[in-house]
Amino acid sequence: MINNISFPKLGLEFNVNRVAFAVFGIPVYAYGLIIAFGLVLAFVYASREAKKTGISDNDFFNMFIIGLPVAVVCARIYYVVFSWDYYKNNLLEIFNIRGGGIAIYGAVIGAALVVLIYCKVKKINICKVLDILSVSLLIGQAVGRWGNFVNGEAFGEKCSLPWAMTIVRDTRIIAESVHPTFLYESLWNVAGVGALLLFKRRKIFDGELACCYMVWYGIGRMFIEGLRTDSLYLGPFRVSQILSAVLALAGLILIIKNYKKHLTTGRK
Repeated sequence: MINNISFPKLGLEFNVNRVAFAVFGIPVYAYGLIIAFGLVLAFVYASREAKKTGISDNDFFNMFIIGLPVAVVCARIYYVVFSWDYYKNNLLEIFNIRGGGIAIYGAVIGAALVVLIYCKVKKINICKVLDILSVSLLIGQAVGRWGNFVNGEAFGEKCSLPWAMTIVRDTRIIAESVHPTFLYESLWNVAGVGALLLFKRRKIFDGELACCYMVWYGIGRMFIEGLRTDSLYLGPFRVSQILSAVLALAGLILIIKNYKKHLTTGRK
């Protein structure tokens, strides 16, 4: 359960135990704790922002509570669907989520559906909610990617860059001199949080931060996904690259459409 993760050219080396501790003999994985920490930070931000926008923080709490299990289930379904060649012959493994196999896009889709339905039922301004949650989501994603570091996964192809990463697990080389793509995405998301927070006071329409999230994350993930070696495929295409391109394009179209509407309204 111990990964030796090193960055030889930087002189950095880490021995990382995937198991943080055990409760009654049941291992508690560091990956799950990191994801949980990211979720807590995301909720704290959303709760704080809710007070500024007049939206009840109880509503955000309810969305988190309902959305979390739905997001996990959808993340698993997404992964299983695009890994069906394996799971069709191992049906019971579909339920073995502790064995790994979840996808962030599945989680985002599931959580988005919960938010849309909840806001419609409660008659809450969905655009204002999405603006808050877009920053929250980036915070959670930035932290969550370090779970991949602990697990020694989500790395890229071989490279000769100064920050190339090597992973050894139980004396077996898992990856040697590869792109640390988990780090690329984490840093990209941190930069995205900063960009959205700076832009927040200058937004022209409700929902603009959510659109900016779509463009920012979509572009970053599209390029980073192209470096990874563990992508899910739809035929010859990387599924996450396709979704990322669609996400970025949709966000850009929405921004242009709303800006044109704003300019037209302003001239009247």
